[in-house]
Amino acid sequence: MTIPSAYIHIPFCQQICHYCDFTKFFYNERLADEYMEALYQEIHTYIPGGKARVKTIFVGGGTPTVVTLSQLERLLRMIDEHFDIPACEEYTFEANPGDLDLEKVKLLKAYGVNRISLGVQVFDDDMLEKIGRVHQVKDVYTNVDRLIQAGLTNISIDLMYALPGQTVGAFEETIDEALQFGLPHYSSYSLQIEPKTVFYQRYKKGTLVKPPEDDEAEMYELLQRKLADQGVNQYEISNFAKPGFESKHNLTYWNNEYYYGIGAGSHGYVPGKRTINIRPLPAYVKQAKANGRPILHEEPVGLKEQMEEEMFLGLRKASGVSLKHFKGKYSRTVNEVFKDAVPKLKERGLLTVGDDSIRLTDKGKILGNEVFQEFLLDS
Repeated sequence: MTIPSAYIHIPFCQQICHYCDFTKFFYNERLADEYMEALYQEIHTYIPGGKARVKTIFVGGGTPTVVTLSQLERLLRMIDEHFDIPACEEYTFEANPGDLDLEKVKLLKAYGVNRISLGVQVFDDDMLEKIGRVHQVKDVYTNVDRLIQAGLTNISIDLMYALPGQTVGAFEETIDEALQFGLPHYSSYSLQIEPKTVFYQRYKKGTLVKPPEDDEAEMYELLQRKLADQGVNQYEISNFAKPGFESKHNLTYWNNEYYYGIGAGSHGYVPGKRTINIRPLPAYVKQAKANGRPILHEEPVGLKEQMEEEMFLGLRKASGVSLKHFKGKYSRTVNEVFKDAVPKLKERGLLTVGDDSIRLTDKGKILGNEVFQEFLLDS
């Protein structure tokens, strides 16, 4: 069966952000060289001959662009060796503002990268420092201009809200400044306090306080309204795009489709199972070099799990879950499988049911986790 997408993880960062719980390590040139060797072995194990045809490739991190120019070219070459880049509809690299010098931008363009996701977070230098970011606002302007001049115009920026000390007014200023770029895609996420992060330690000590929940909800509603006013439509709980610029790679996840998960700590979904790779860098490198399969855990995905995930993931989209598609895929209707959940959530005003879709209401988007847990089936 065809695997339509590939996620490739580069775990290195110049500095570790206070909120980040992704697999990441401080950049070291020697370690990055070893990692590239291991990464090659893993990719080659999945695709031992020829070039795989995929619809999307997403290179994330960490910070993929923190590596040296020669390491970046090495990475791009190994991807080009194993994937049919001209046939790939969307090829995304994550980057931090300030990492993209002219040579790196030209290199990305030359190897067929056609989308850039910039981790901006906020347009406020003081707040950037408080959350552990190393770039400044001016770097965003420099990098966006550099990308556009090189012809890389499909740019997305990430924004964060509900940060410690952030007011509704401050987040509104960030939204307004972000919209001045007129970019085709924006993602925005509220701060989640995750274990093994700087913010988690501060939270446990009582020295970190998030804004009140009412302020967080107001920030989210402000985000929805302001982007909609500019023709940037919400197509998923945290993602907004001008028509035609929705992230095809992320839609792979939300449509519950298969994808390779390559690199330290990566998650993959291939027929019959979900995989989680080894996170610690030395252990990942050792195992990948040994047999090309640095997998920590494989979890079988049966029919029950597939149907649950179809609802969890599909309801994140503004279009919701297609009733016709669900029945065609599983030979059962949503109402047959989840006969109690749908009317219960509809009565609470969290779901709306149309002729061929079930979607979250605005209230449901805010209370998404409460909705999703209702679609857990009994064993």
